[in-house]
Amino acid sequence: SIGGVGKTTIAKAVYNLIADQFESCIFLANVRERSKQKLGLVQLQEALLYEVLGRDNVKLGTTDRGINVIKSRLQNKRVLLVLDDVDQTEQLEALAGGPHWFGSGSRIIFTTRDDHLLVSHGVQYTYKVKELSYVDSLQLFSWHAFRNPCPQKGYKEFISFVLNYAKGLPLAL
Repeated sequence: SIGGVGKTTIAKAVYNLIADQFESCIFLANVRERSKQKLGLVQLQEALLYEVLGRDNVKLGTTDRGINVIKSRLQNKRVLLVLDDVDQTEQLEALAGGPHWFGSGSRIIFTTRDDHLLVSHGVQYTYKVKELSYVDSLQLFSWHAFRNPCPQKGYKEFISFVLNYAKGLPLAL
């Protein structure tokens, strides 16, 4: 899926909808960007553990140590983990290596632009976000521009230009 189509927004909505069914809930945003930093994956692992354990003094040092600590501390917890904007297998391996890492009934949701990651990580269920239709784009644009689901008269050409330019991407609208 391309950027700006609404993957993060949908993931946040699902997270908020089902979070009360879990012992621990973690939403790690911007995994792609955060993992580019020095020790980025280690910092993401530490953030994950902080959210679950409530202690910020977890210092892991290496991703291998992080993997071991995550597995040992979370294997009996029913966890909801959302990894937003994943773009490399290494990120998944470091943060959510497999279902045995977490307790029974846990759910791992991740957003990605790369369908290959879904296959390589053995994902069971996928939801592909589609661009908005022209009618839905018009309605969204009109709500933001005019505070009304219908466009104001006199803006037809301009609105048509904007909607064609945005190509159904909510973020662009």
